[in-house]
Amino acid sequence: MQSPLHLIYPSQCMSCRDLVEGDNALCGKCWRDTPFITGLTCDKCGTPLLGDDTGESILCDDCMTIARPWAKGRAALLYQDNGRKLVLALKHGDRLDLATPAGQWMAQVAAPLIQPDTLIAPVPLHWLRLLKRRYNQSALLAKSLAKVLDQSYCPDLLVRSKRTRSLDGLGRDARFQMLADTISANPKRRHRLIGRSILLVDDVMTSGATLAACTEACLAAGAKDVFTVTLARVAKDV
Repeated sequence: MQSPLHLIYPSQCMSCRDLVEGDNALCGKCWRDTPFITGLTCDKCGTPLLGDDTGESILCDDCMTIARPWAKGRAALLYQDNGRKLVLALKHGDRLDLATPAGQWMAQVAAPLIQPDTLIAPVPLHWLRLLKRRYNQSALLAKSLAKVLDQSYCPDLLVRSKRTRSLDGLGRDARFQMLADTISANPKRRHRLIGRSILLVDDVMTSGATLAACTEACLAAGAKDVFTVTLARVAKDV
């Protein structure tokens, strides 16, 4: 039996707004059009790979040529089709409500990365960008993920001390160069990461430059190891 509130405001698809049976859900068509990552994936970035998952650690072409400072990484969606639409709605469309189901999707792939006493933290925004956008979408995702996985969460574990231009349109090398020495551990929160496993959360991974800078900051401040999870991964066709 539906509640009076649902009779007045029936549940809508998170993507197309068609009617659905429950809150925070996708309709059948949008679910089919959303490229969830399953099966064999790269152990460092989560991009899907051809072949069967045998439990062995396998890397994609990018992760075989780029040194990734984190231990393992995963992604919930491919950054294409409805996956791209959902990410952009959260990031630029004020769709903060998307963080709740996104956290659940990310938890499905991130659960195997959880270590004893894991601390979950988002990729930081520079304070000027945060002031303009009004929220850090990665922090919303990290908070939702921490709730689903029942893990500790620290929204300001890292700080971005230098404001950089948007990384959109930049090549891999330019991205890494742009982010050099821009991210560090928050001095007021450093005690929370010493000797602990850190799970870094971001909305999209493209080159991995941002996650690499965050990982190096965590390790330099005393973290035991670092894992990563993103809502979406920009990947080549497989």
